[in-house]
Amino acid sequence: MENSDTARHYCDDAIEITYDAHRCIHAAECIRGLPAVFDSGRRPWIVPSAASADEIANVIARCPSGALHFKRRDGGPSETPELPTTIVPTPGGPYYVRGLIQLKSADGSSVFEDLRMALCRCGQSHNKPFCDNSHFYAGFDDSGAIPAFKSLTDSKR
Repeated sequence: MENSDTARHYCDDAIEITYDAHRCIHAAECIRGLPAVFDSGRRPWIVPSAASADEIANVIARCPSGALHFKRRDGGPSETPELPTTIVPTPGGPYYVRGLIQLKSADGSSVFEDLRMALCRCGQSHNKPFCDNSHFYAGFDDSGAIPAFKSLTDSKR
């Protein structure tokens, strides 16, 4: 799920946390959710022993980009996919995708699988198909609405 070339691992007896900086879009769900574990002003910035494995797993599941993952070392449950798979455009930002996600190349071969992704929709990312927050610098301004669905709905009235 994570890119092993860029991922860092943080472990204690109960849980292993994997962080891939190339996927992080700084939504800060982790920092807001468990500041004792996730503190970007500290090194190491992730300290798994600062909370229970269950608390950490719950906060990691909130990470919209999939930059954070966990493996339970205490026999606890692994992350389960949200079903059905959903794609949600965020105002001025990426598509948040959750579920059993399989990215395929143009030839149909699978290139990446995960349970959570933030996909670029501004077209400016240097890490396509993933969002890298380039929308901030590109001035991407979009409400996140899906006008095609609205026009289809309106035409049926």
